[in-house]
Amino acid sequence: MKGTSVNNRFESAPTLNFDTSWTSPPKDLTLGEDEVHVWRAALSVQGLHVQSLLRTLTADERARAERFHFQKDREQFIVARGLLRTILGRYLDVDPRQLRFAYSSYGKPSLAGEFNAEALCFNLSHADGLALYAVTRGRQLGIDIESVRADLADEQVAERFFSIQEVAAFRALPGNMQCLAFFNCWTRKEAYIKARGEGLSLPLDQFDVSLAPGTPAALLRTYGDHREVSRWSLRELALETGSVAALAVEGHGWRLKCYHWPKESHEAAALEA
Repeated sequence: MKGTSVNNRFESAPTLNFDTSWTSPPKDLTLGEDEVHVWRAALSVQGLHVQSLLRTLTADERARAERFHFQKDREQFIVARGLLRTILGRYLDVDPRQLRFAYSSYGKPSLAGEFNAEALCFNLSHADGLALYAVTRGRQLGIDIESVRADLADEQVAERFFSIQEVAAFRALPGNMQCLAFFNCWTRKEAYIKARGEGLSLPLDQFDVSLAPGTPAALLRTYGDHREVSRWSLRELALETGSVAALAVEGHGWRLKCYHWPKESHEAAALEA
């Protein structure tokens, strides 16, 4: 996005809502122009509901599900995809089965054809049975969730993927803070590159994010277009111990609302299918 006239909307105002408490969604679900909604959903459901959600998927999505070797992974893909369709269908007031998606050359999904008329943008991520969905209008965004694993959070992995400044910040932390810092850095970088939609053509070591536990999530520096820093907002999302998540959103001045998809709503979504 180039030019100062476009950037005015995205750079002039601070993000307005810093609350990341998770609440049940209202019956009358609306998405304001400057709102970002994040949904959290458990992917573990009964087999009958999995089969019902499977019916919302296209033939291509079903084929993708069949490529998973383990039943647990296959079912979690079906539920994650079925809930994505259900959530987007509620915003658009359409049957989830009717939704069609397009994919960029780097694989980033978007709504296709007539379903893109309302400029609804979304992104999703899941790890260890928990899915996150981010939805907004007219802004690119990316979301990432990771399970904290001490066996992955070591200096050699950081040196391979993080920037020089990030590695230095990682090394400077006490040992008992490094694991969380590692996954703070990882999820913030992943959320940013997913929002950009350029895949790994955007090298992970070519931009810096904050990582120290207790410090706000932020894009600190980019080594290409320096205007990128003011173009994006990063946020940490509060989750249970054992998981870390981050959200990257184009611009500023937006309000965040976090919804928990109730367990009983899995059944409702399945019945709607």
